[in-house]
Amino acid sequence: MPAAHVSLADLLTSADASATGAVWRLEGAARQLDANVVRLRPGTAGEPYVESDLDVLLVVAEGHGTLHRADGDAELAPGVLAFVPRGERRAVSAGPDGLVYITAHRRRPGMTIRRAPTSVAAAEGGEAPCLLPRVCTGCGRVTEDAAARYCARCGERLPGPGSGLS
Repeated sequence: MPAAHVSLADLLTSADASATGAVWRLEGAARQLDANVVRLRPGTAGEPYVESDLDVLLVVAEGHGTLHRADGDAELAPGVLAFVPRGERRAVSAGPDGLVYITAHRRRPGMTIRRAPTSVAAAEGGEAPCLLPRVCTGCGRVTEDAAARYCARCGERLPGPGSGLS
């Protein structure tokens, strides 16, 4: 199980001041939750993306910034909690003093290898014989969600069934 108690102040003090991105991750094989402490340097921004599988809770710990969403921008400041539903395009940018925020979401299940189904009936609930319709042509990521229409990493439309790629 992961450590039950971590001092955020100690974590941020001990982290490399020039580091950007995740400076801490929840670890432990038996957990059901993923969490990260993310630091953005002043004036930096993350790339817009769509997370098609997971809802995310974002909690601002230090600094100021902006959560860029499809329906408009939301200001981020210490103590702000923002819920970002799966499927929504979003990006985060830091203000002039930088930004530290915590994200929490359900743990993504691990990848598994399954035997290819031998019939259409067997395909229900199993993997398709060919995963090419689930490979993003923009960044190469394979989505775990067979029903996804857009890439969770870059937001590009996925080829999908009937694309001639299967």
